[in-house]
Amino acid sequence: MSETMHDHDETPYAGLTPDRVLDAVEAFGHPVDGRLLALNSYENRVYQVGLDGAPPLIAKFYRAERWSDAQILEEHALALELAGHELPVVPPLPHDGATLLRHEDLRFSLSPRHGGRSPELDDRAVLRRLGLLLGRMHLVGATRAFEHRPALDIASFGEEPSRWLLANGWLPPDLEPAYSSVVAHALDEVRACFERAGAVRRIRLHGDCHRGNLLWTDDGAHFVDLDDARMGPAVQDLWMLLAGERDEMAVQLETVLSGYRQFHDFDPRELHLIEALRTLRQIHYAAWIARRWADPAFPAAFPWLDDQRFWQDHVLALREQIAAMQEGPLPLASGG
Repeated sequence: MSETMHDHDETPYAGLTPDRVLDAVEAFGHPVDGRLLALNSYENRVYQVGLDGAPPLIAKFYRAERWSDAQILEEHALALELAGHELPVVPPLPHDGATLLRHEDLRFSLSPRHGGRSPELDDRAVLRRLGLLLGRMHLVGATRAFEHRPALDIASFGEEPSRWLLANGWLPPDLEPAYSSVVAHALDEVRACFERAGAVRRIRLHGDCHRGNLLWTDDGAHFVDLDDARMGPAVQDLWMLLAGERDEMAVQLETVLSGYRQFHDFDPRELHLIEALRTLRQIHYAAWIARRWADPAFPAAFPWLDDQRFWQDHVLALREQIAAMQEGPLPLASGG
């Protein structure tokens, strides 16, 4: 595929030099010592910034035009609310009451550094503990709705991204008919899953609760990166903890729910949504990388997106998801 085919955005973060990062942090009263470590983040730019005589801070610089100020502030408010209930999240640090900071044309936030490792999700004690924490998080998340942040829905996570990929020439020409047919079938099955689930409750979610956003220590977990927080069904924050064959995932989900239900009810109708949500994530994820191709971090991190083999595998994965959705929800010994 040609570079001009994907050249649809101005390269972001071109002016975010190390000096500007340090200047922005120092402008808010934090004397820096010159140490700067870029952390693993693609949508935004995140740095560990060394301070003179104090522990390092984490500086998160927001991608322009992705979220409005009001949407970012709702993310911050949720993090602070969860922290106020003694939940292990990493909230932004306020400066004169403000959590969304500005330096010249940059929008950013500062937060404490929290270390940790990836959790052992094959450990049932870890899964149950994560379930306990998510139950507590959802108890808070269910108390009110977001006013500005969007909902997780079929239109924005499935229909629009798949149309965008086809309209912008990302599919190899010989795979376009197969992708168009398979993604249409997959979205039909997604709609059927949502219809079977019925009118499930939508609450404020973490939204992207995979192991990369969980930091585990001997004291337990910390949840990081609420950047994808949105309204949606509670099971969205649960299913990404599951992996393996169908019977393995059923056991894992039982374990998570054994902790979750200590604090928050789980609607068994949401079991119909697990594979539908996984399908939407696969469609959205491919389009998300493609939309960001002008950002040099993306071709470097995801070079396989421009390879025919990826799109062949993507079509195959969607076919597998169709079968998984047709198979029905995971069976739980507790009956949900």
